[in-house]
Amino acid sequence: MNTGVTVEDNLCIAVTGTPGAGKTTVCASLSSLYNVLSLQELAAQNDCLGPVDENDGSAPLDIHKLSEVWDFESKALTFVDGHLSHLLDVDAIVVLRCQPEVLRERLEGRSYSPSKITANVEWEMLSGTWSELLEFEIEVPLLELDTTGLSADELCERIVQWIDQGLPSVPLAEAASKAMNWL
Repeated sequence: MNTGVTVEDNLCIAVTGTPGAGKTTVCASLSSLYNVLSLQELAAQNDCLGPVDENDGSAPLDIHKLSEVWDFESKALTFVDGHLSHLLDVDAIVVLRCQPEVLRERLEGRSYSPSKITANVEWEMLSGTWSELLEFEIEVPLLELDTTGLSADELCERIVQWIDQGLPSVPLAEAASKAMNWL
């Protein structure tokens, strides 16, 4: 399905994936060309963050509340950077994936606990983001990219090319059946 959109359209595109897959790094490259919003900042601005969990050091984000209260209002193409951004009302989704062993190495460089690292690696192995896309029947143009061996600039180039081509995509079930399978 070719959506026929152009770069001039005021699109909101989620950049999602497992923590460590490269969302923020890719969005930093995209920010030189487009608007980029942080899901975490949107949640803070809309009172959708809970107290910091002492076990993992993160504040739980109420994505359901955020999706109800936040409306995209921009005249410019905008990306939303965040591992739950695909659950917002967006026009398209970029799913970033990373080979689990490389993902583990990336996460070990953060101050994550071993259990949090394992949980995120398992989420990636099980294609957790795709499971949510299917569960909630999110039918928007989708682009899946493997960040394992590509630079942020190369990934940004592929995203820009996808946009310039009009966000070509296939139906959700077909896209999910062709998704990367680390198992």
